[in-house]
Order: sequence, then C-alpha cells, then structure tokens
Amino acid sequence: MNQILIIDDEDGIRNVLADILTDEHYQVHKAANGQEGLRLLASELIDLVYLDVWMPGMGGLDVLRAIRETYPEIPVIMISGHANIEMAVKAVRQGAWDFIEKPLSIDKTLSLTQNALKVIELKRENRALKNALASEDQMIGSAPSMKHVLELISQSAGVNTRVMILGENGTGKELVAREIHRQSPRARRAFIEVNCAAIPDALFESELFGHEKGAFTSAVARRKGKFELADTGTLFLDEVADLSLPAQAKLLRALQEMRFERVGGEQTLHVDVRVICATNKDILAEVAAGRFREDLFYRLNVVPISVPALRERVEDLPQLVDYFFRKFLKAKGSDGPPPVFSEQAMKLLQQYPWPGNIRELRNYLERVSLMVDEQIIDPETAVLFLGPTTPGHTEAPNPLAPWEHLGLNSAKDAFEKAFIEDRLKKNQYNVSKTAQSLGLYASNLHTKLKKFAIEGEK
Repeated sequence: MNQILIIDDEDGIRNVLADILTDEHYQVHKAANGQEGLRLLASELIDLVYLDVWMPGMGGLDVLRAIRETYPEIPVIMISGHANIEMAVKAVRQGAWDFIEKPLSIDKTLSLTQNALKVIELKRENRALKNALASEDQMIGSAPSMKHVLELISQSAGVNTRVMILGENGTGKELVAREIHRQSPRARRAFIEVNCAAIPDALFESELFGHEKGAFTSAVARRKGKFELADTGTLFLDEVADLSLPAQAKLLRALQEMRFERVGGEQTLHVDVRVICATNKDILAEVAAGRFREDLFYRLNVVPISVPALRERVEDLPQLVDYFFRKFLKAKGSDGPPPVFSEQAMKLLQQYPWPGNIRELRNYLERVSLMVDEQIIDPETAVLFLGPTTPGHTEAPNPLAPWEHLGLNSAKDAFEKAFIEDRLKKNQYNVSKTAQSLGLYASNLHTKLKKFAIEGEK
C-alpha cells in the first residue's frame, strides 16, 4: 500500500484530500505544518507528498527544499490557492512534481497521484535494471555440466518455486541467481541480495524484516527490511547455511506464509517474494549434523542447482579466457584483438586445479592483461602469474606437467618440438627469423623441423 503525506494548515483541505485518497486504498498521514510533516517523513516510509504552498511559519517552498535535500526521490505535489498560482509554478521549477488548485478536483487529484507514483516506480525499476546489468557477467560455457545448469535455470525461471544453488566459492552462484531472476516474470522488479554470513545475530531480524522508530537505541527512523524491499521481486539469500539456528527459525517463520512484523512493530506485513538461496557448504551434512534445520532445508530446496567447479569444466577455459580478456580490453577503451594463450600454455591452465574457480580465473586474467604485452602468451609467462600470487597458494603449478609421464629422451624431444612450434608462431612461421631467435643456423632448424614433422613457412 502506497503511503501519502498531506502537509496543509487547513483542517478542511487535509481531511477532504485524506478521504479522497483513503477511498482509493492509499495509506494517508496528515501534518498541520512543515515541521510536523518533516518529522513524519523521518519516521514513516512515505511515497508521495501533498504540500500546501502557503503556510504560516515554515512555508511550503522551505519545506519543499528540505524534502528535496533529504528525500530527493519522493515526488511532491503542491496545493495552491487561486492567488498563489505564480508561487506554485515557481515551486515546480524548484523540483515539485506538479500542483493542484483549491478547491480540489477529485479526478485531477487521483490522476496526479497515480501518475506520480507510476513514474517513480518506473524510475526505481530502471535504476535496478541498470545496476543489475552493470554488475553482471555473462554465463559462459558449453561443457555438459554447464548446459545442465542452463537448462535448470530456464526450467525454473518462469515459475515461483524456490531454488537452492550449491557450489564451491567462486563458481558463480550469484550469477545463477541473477540469471533466474532475469529470465523470470519478476525481471523488472527488485533483486535484493543478502549475505547471511555477514549479518550478526543481533541484527538479523532488523536486516530482513526492518524496524520501527525507537525499536532499539540506534533506530532513529522506521526502516524497511530486505523482505519489504524485495516485494514482488526476488530475494537472494547467499551463504544461507551460515545462519545461526535462532536466525534459521525466524527465517522459517517468515517463509511459511510470507508475513512478518518489523522489529518493534505490531502491524503484520504481507509480501510477495521469490526466494533463492545459495551455499558453498555440504548442506546435507549440515542438516545431518544438526547445524541446519531440516524443515528449513525442505522449504528452500525445491529446485536444487549444483554449479560445477572450474576444474570440472576445463573445456570451457578458452571461452572464458576470451570473454574476460575482451571485457578487460573494453574497460581500457581498446578495440584491438584480445591476447591468446599458446597451446601449451592453455594446457597448463587446464591442468591447474583452480581452487578459487571463476573468481580466481578472472583475477588471474586481469593480472595478465595488465602486466603482459604479448599477443601470444607462452607457458613461461602463463606460469609466472599463476600460483604464488593467488591467495592461499604458495606453489605454482608444475611447468613440467605435460611431460611427466615421458622418459628423459622422449620428454626432451616433446619439449623441443613444442618450444620450436611456439617460437615459429611468434615469428609468423618465418624460418630465418625463428632460427635467429633460437640462436641456430637456418640449416640446423630445417633439420629439426624435418625431424619433428613441423611445417615451416605457411
């Protein structure tokens, strides 16, 4: 229910306007002067203000300036007598939404109210969409495990069912949640994220359900919780398995009927929210150990989606590398071709375990894009920026991994062939330039090319 504040010193105007709006199922608050109106704005969640231009004490224009400074998104419709039209126009120029003349017209009042609330709602939706697009990456990958994830997203997006996303840190669980929201009928509504691991128990209720002014020491004004903010949209509970048992009980109560009270309040609020949750823990083990409520698990785990680790979809690495390199180039304002890893360098990346998954890969590629000017990245360079500079790891991957299974002579030949092939590519398959860069005579290089069945000039 939209909440509307009427600020007017005339009892008759306040009461008539309140009756008109109440009949249309708006919740109305009334103030007899500017100071009282500003106090109500600080304590109530006001969506629209009707403000008289001429009032004793703090005039309408002064109140308008105060509202614009503190609550710039709240539309203000000025109420003007016939003698104050010029002042009302001035108010519109200073940021008022519109004005309405006395005596009040019911049709015009309702039309202005509906239009103001509709435009504000569209602005909020537009901002939410822009923020979502700015923060999102695309879901990249054609591995069978990723195709399965994309199918589950497509199947579950169109219905209001709850989804539990499972996977290691950095696999892209939030991206899966955002994609479900983007494909759903709620896409134009809010996507509200809650990091459950970061909420202290003492603040859990206030964070999720909001609070009334004076509910506790620092509650200086009424505040909406995440459930209210996500009304008609999607609420994403990240790291839900990190909630304490008391917090789980409070969440379960709210999920059962989608109704709750703000902390310190008595009014029961009803919301229409789709809930998606995620965890990097073994949720069944948490349930078995008594650390996660079984009834809450079944409330949330209607459609489980398991996001594969990067090491389980290494065939997607070339696509991911190309995507991130292009993204970094675009951010730098460059439209040139992205760098590429040589065949041996890509093999090294595919053999690396990627404990940090996509998040680690992204950080690694950003580091490479900033520090390396080569168009073709060789194995030595690939290894140089991997491993020790990755959080939690002290050793780089073994650069000899591709040849570990070979005997000494076979390994020497395999390495020599790979090294010559890589150097040929860097020199555009020019044998003379390649021989010079290798410190060989061209005739010696020709012999090696023949020995390893490598093509030279192309």
